[in-house]
Amino acid sequence: MRQIDLMHLGRARAIACWQVDDVLVDPGPTSCLPTLLQALGDWRPRALLLTHIHLDHAGATGSLVQRWPDVRVYVHAVGAPHMVDPSRLMSSAQRLYGDDMDHLWGEMVPVPEGNLEVLEGGERILDDSFDVAYTPGHASHHVSYRHGTTAFVGDTAGVRIGEGALAMPAAPPPDIDVDAWHESLQTIAAWRPQRLVVTHFGAFSDVSGHLAEYAIRLEDWGQLARYVDCDTYVAAARELILRHDGTEMIGVLQHAAPFEQSYAGLRRYWSKRDERG
Repeated sequence: MRQIDLMHLGRARAIACWQVDDVLVDPGPTSCLPTLLQALGDWRPRALLLTHIHLDHAGATGSLVQRWPDVRVYVHAVGAPHMVDPSRLMSSAQRLYGDDMDHLWGEMVPVPEGNLEVLEGGERILDDSFDVAYTPGHASHHVSYRHGTTAFVGDTAGVRIGEGALAMPAAPPPDIDVDAWHESLQTIAAWRPQRLVVTHFGAFSDVSGHLAEYAIRLEDWGQLARYVDCDTYVAAARELILRHDGTEMIGVLQHAAPFEQSYAGLRRYWSKRDERG
């Protein structure tokens, strides 16, 4: 297993792609494609495994399929139509990122439907070398993969930049579901992995401690977003990180998972719950 730091906008430890045997897990955004291709050299994958279709995880997929037309792309059924026609996904992201869209993420090229392997969760894929679990919460189209004793969990286990650092929620709009997220954490724990791989950023062996601590933090920050405004939420997040991890980590986490976006996603979750009564 190889971690490739995609150096998003020149910043280390923001987005990782993982090279595992003959596959790539979460190839990242198109804006990072030159970094990824330089790291890969002449190597080429047999498959791309997408934990979900957000641009920081899957944006470069179509460009890679153009480069390698026979590569297979594994993606959840909810996300698959948006890989074939990414116009709605890009329009939604445009509302979130505005004029920074192209600079942040670059173009998202459609993936031919014939290249897709559509997942529901529960499959064993690629000669039974990967198990798939449906793990919504961060996104309705999120899956996780187990390879041996390693679980590739995308954003389901939060954002954690290095050993000893806090694991914080990455909770952007539009479809955060805290209840489903807790169930997904239990699904991952039931795999009993010995190593937990998160896209932002690293691989961690303290699996049970990480998952337990993150479940508490997800609940705490979800509740906070229910009752305070954005400025208060952001200030509280910055203060917690400052006390635990130091000033530098505030900028790193803000880049990997902007606090304002997590607030917006969690607030939307509560608004939708209130509408349902």
